[in-house]
Amino acid sequence: MRYDIEGGGGPQNQLLHRKVPLKNKSIFSGALFQYLEENKKWRNRFLFIPDSYNINYYENKQAHDRGLHPKGTINCAGYRVLTSMEEYLELLNTSLPGVKAKVGSSPFLKCATQFPLILWHPYARHYYFCVVTEKEQQKWNAVFQDCVRHTNNGLPEECKVQTPAFTDAVRLYRQAHGHYGTWEMMCGTPPQILANLVMETLLPEMRDLITPKLKGKMYERQRNWMLISDAVYGLVQSQTQAQYEAVVQSCEAGRPPLETTIRTDMDQIITSKEHVTSKIRTLVLPKAEKLLKVSIQPYISSILDALMEPTSRGFFEVRDLFFRELVDMSKNLLNDDNKEKLGEHMEKISMLAFHPVKMQSCYEKVETLSLEGLQQRFDVSSPSVFVQRAQILMREQMDDAVYTFEQLLHQSLEGQEQEDFCKTIQRCQDRVIKKFDYDSSTVRKKFFREALLQIFIPYMLKQLTPSCSELPRFQELIFEDFSRFILVENISEEVVLHTVMKDIMMAVKEAAVQRRHNLYRDSIVLTNSDPNLHLLGENPPIDWAEEYGGGQEELDGENTGDPEVQKRRRMKQVVSMIQIEGNASVLPNESCLEVPAVDNIPEEKTEVRSDTSLSQKMRSLSPPWASLLTEAFLITTVAVSAAMAGKTRLIKLIYG
Repeated sequence: MRYDIEGGGGPQNQLLHRKVPLKNKSIFSGALFQYLEENKKWRNRFLFIPDSYNINYYENKQAHDRGLHPKGTINCAGYRVLTSMEEYLELLNTSLPGVKAKVGSSPFLKCATQFPLILWHPYARHYYFCVVTEKEQQKWNAVFQDCVRHTNNGLPEECKVQTPAFTDAVRLYRQAHGHYGTWEMMCGTPPQILANLVMETLLPEMRDLITPKLKGKMYERQRNWMLISDAVYGLVQSQTQAQYEAVVQSCEAGRPPLETTIRTDMDQIITSKEHVTSKIRTLVLPKAEKLLKVSIQPYISSILDALMEPTSRGFFEVRDLFFRELVDMSKNLLNDDNKEKLGEHMEKISMLAFHPVKMQSCYEKVETLSLEGLQQRFDVSSPSVFVQRAQILMREQMDDAVYTFEQLLHQSLEGQEQEDFCKTIQRCQDRVIKKFDYDSSTVRKKFFREALLQIFIPYMLKQLTPSCSELPRFQELIFEDFSRFILVENISEEVVLHTVMKDIMMAVKEAAVQRRHNLYRDSIVLTNSDPNLHLLGENPPIDWAEEYGGGQEELDGENTGDPEVQKRRRMKQVVSMIQIEGNASVLPNESCLEVPAVDNIPEEKTEVRSDTSLSQKMRSLSPPWASLLTEAFLITTVAVSAAMAGKTRLIKLIYG
């Protein structure tokens, strides 16, 4: 609210931003094989991925076209995409202590083909797919990666109050339990994040309770553990969903009077905060500066280089891809210079940023980012947090460039019967490239600053917390009426942040001078450099196919009475369907391949002896893990209840 009142902000973006980029679009659809755990068979499935990036799978394409409900939906938040059984076994072996398969042993399950695609999650169920050719595997892998990337992209920045309040509450909760630094499971919706927070504490307790009771072969124990973890995770999610929604409603009801109080007393609140800040700064600043000099400053430049090299290569590739696509369009229009062909090409280019296969070359450049040697020192769980954030920014920059080009080209063609399209495209392209260079520089510098803060601030707080035990006494300096708005812990963190921010800003500024990174200096500020262009951003979306004569395809069953089915079938797909090339051995269309159980996977350690009577009892049941799952729920009820009680306190903390 103070920011809203006092104003502020950085350089203005030069490119336009599309408000609803995927309206009436779907990402991808196609057929592949899915492994059914209940009967150990591979079944042909039709997958449809809408603009929500959830993966819907159907019995077949006809079921989708008729508007039937999918057999299942996968929300990819927190998942990882694996393309080999070796990768999967390595992750699986970490799930249960003392239950490990030897490297190179028999596979966990027998794939119908040699091109698997596995969705792995630390708590939820795993999904197994496979395809016929390597080209299919690469395309599906790119699509699945994009689904994971989108759902892991954090909370919406439009929520100026809820998002910072929620993320700060989660961060403070984890810090109170000794977990500083980045967190890979800060992904999905707030209820999903809260469920991940519960499972972070609950899972080790569940292992201690349940592992001694797991009997049978290694494969059976691992499979039963996955079923138990998935069931408990679903239970936790349902509870966090209900509690979170109730708290949000309560907070929204109490927000108007609170906002009125803050706006009325804003001057006094700011004065009181600045008084307390001066006192806390006297205590914290000397310790923070000493820690900064000894443990932070020597590493700033090396970490910044590690971040900048792959990120800059990724943004260069985005620029080149955009340029290549426009050059290809110009070449194709040389022989067929008419608006109908232009509309067809622009229809494809308009969705370039959301084409995961074409964008894959850009994303791969950033995946080389490595913080090896620095992760343990600064408690960075994995560079994947920064990789995915950089990839999302690259996609946004690509879409901004494409959308700006669309608007400029459309404006140039208005009212003109015939013109040399190649020259018009060239003029618009040059104009957009210059704006892209400036905006990508601004975006990258902001990303570098935020990434460095994410690495250093948790480390500094962890080191300074034991020596700042006197902080609670400063609460007495705050008027009781303002105690809900001024928090001593937040002020202390602000002091630490400002301490290290000066060095980070200086390091990024020095890096901008180096020509190899293609960054603009901070002194170059383009404000309102192209006001006429920003007026175009208010125009409605351009339907190139309709406006420039692109024929609309005939739809089978157009006369069906269900408007939802008609809408679904009219949706244009960003990624084209896979065409099987060559003489690949295509599996039967409706195949149901039975896969025998794997009983002979050798283990590293001797197996836990099974209780004979219990094993016989389990084998007599159908399915064999039913009694085990029931027993596990009884065992974990107390642990879940205790964890959820702590979760209630966390949710109450979210909005102060």
